[in-house]
Parts: sequence; C-alpha cells; structure tokens
Amino acid sequence: MSSSDALLQALLTLNRLQAQELLAAARAEHAPLEVIERLIRPALEEIGQLWEGGDCALSQIYMSGRICEELLEDLLGEVLADDPPAPENAPPRLAIAVLEDYHLLGKQIVRTVLRAAGYQVHDYGRQDVETLVELVRSDGIEVLLISTLMLPAALRVRALVERLRAVAPNVRVVVGGAPYRFDDQLWREVGADAVGLSAGDILAILERLEVKP
Repeated sequence: MSSSDALLQALLTLNRLQAQELLAAARAEHAPLEVIERLIRPALEEIGQLWEGGDCALSQIYMSGRICEELLEDLLGEVLADDPPAPENAPPRLAIAVLEDYHLLGKQIVRTVLRAAGYQVHDYGRQDVETLVELVRSDGIEVLLISTLMLPAALRVRALVERLRAVAPNVRVVVGGAPYRFDDQLWREVGADAVGLSAGDILAILERLEVKP
C-alpha cells in the first residue's frame, strides 16, 4: 500500500494519530509542499471521488478535511518561516476564496504559497456568488483565485464569471482543484482565465498575468 493510500484509509477511519505518523514519515524525506502534493492532495481527491460515487459520507469528507487542516499547520508554518514576510504597505491585488464548497484546505495551501512568495492576498473564506462578486468589486481586486474540490462548486464558477463580467470586467479568474484536473477543458467551459493544477502553479500563472508581489 502506498503512503497516499495509507493516508486515505487513516482519514476515512478518522484515525488522526496514524495520519500524523504518515505525514511525519513523509516529511523526513520530502519538503512540506512535496508532502502535500504526494500524500494529502491525492488522498483528499480520492475521498471527494468516493463521495460523488456514493461510497463515503459527507461527514467523512468534513472530518478528513479538518484532520488535514490541523496537521498542515506545522507544515505550512515551515514554508512561511523560510521566507521573508510580505511588505505591509503593498495593496492587495489578489483575493482567494472557496465557492460554495466545504473544503478550505486547497485555499489555505495556495494562500500560504502566495504569502511565502511575498504576495498580499485577501482571504474571503467560503462565499456564495453574489457575496463574492460584491467583495471583489468593492475591494478593487484584479485577480480572483477560486479553490474547489467538488464538481458542483467547480461548475458554479460559470455563474460567478458571468456576474463578474457584468460589474467588474477586468477581473481575471484563476481556478484550481480536483474537478479541473479530471477534466482539462472544464476551466475554459466555466469561463476562467487560467487554471492551476497544483499549488505551485499559481506563481507561474501570476507571472504570466504580470501580477508581481
């Protein structure tokens, strides 16, 4: 059994101690972001697929996400500790949110990568379409990052983009998450400007969009 499969079983059985031991063993061999990409992301994506197929309960999705969020605090803290803090006076041009989804983990990982690279970013948490559009418009956001895990949330991006085009047409929308990895054209179908297939992709995307820290 691979480490990712072992983590999947630990999360499905809500075995926090075993999950912690697996992450600690992986951390001994890999950098924090590698641990996320090699173990945590595949395990959570598989749990999302199981739920969509009716093979696990919503409570297992919720609790597995909470366990990973708790265990990730130390890993993400290491990432931030290795880099200088972002300048305090830099106006945030970026915002990140989860759109009508229950998993905040992907958002937290991307936000940490951005902070470690010196970007200031508004964290809007979990929002519905109308609230998010108003936040983006009132804050003058230039690039909005949307993290998703479940397909319904990924499809809701289409409504978000349509509303943004009406009230803030210059805002660029970058999406990421499992549904976009499983369907490589989905990001275009919902009208997004770019897609990130891993947390580390966001820095190259911002460079292409000419958004600097």
